[in-house]
Amino acid sequence: LPILPGLVRYEEVAAGRIDHALRFTVSRTQRGYIHPATHFASSSTDPNLPPMGLRLRLKPGFDISGYHGQARVILEALKTYGMIVADNGSSWFITGATDSRWNDDDLDQLKTVPGSAFEAVTTGSIQR
Repeated sequence: LPILPGLVRYEEVAAGRIDHALRFTVSRTQRGYIHPATHFASSSTDPNLPPMGLRLRLKPGFDISGYHGQARVILEALKTYGMIVADNGSSWFITGATDSRWNDDDLDQLKTVPGSAFEAVTTGSIQR
């Protein structure tokens, strides 16, 4: 997957709106991919691991009213567009463009969102 289209950019968050899916990493993936990914990045045949390209969306019923600032804008995008497994790396790491204006305290709120707050979005069959 290309990197730039999935990055969270400060300018978007400052404007109060992100209009695209975000990219994120997981520690391990399976040997498979789903559109929009075009390749796999693992030799594991474990079907319990996500394939590259898997899209997760924050469930509509997840309450984000207690979140504020930059985290709130990101969570709204996750409800609307979701996030796509784009690489192997740190688990649940949403990738953002480097910018000194990011507020780490705001962004740390994202760490409180449990994985169970997300649902998989069907985008096609797994290619091997």
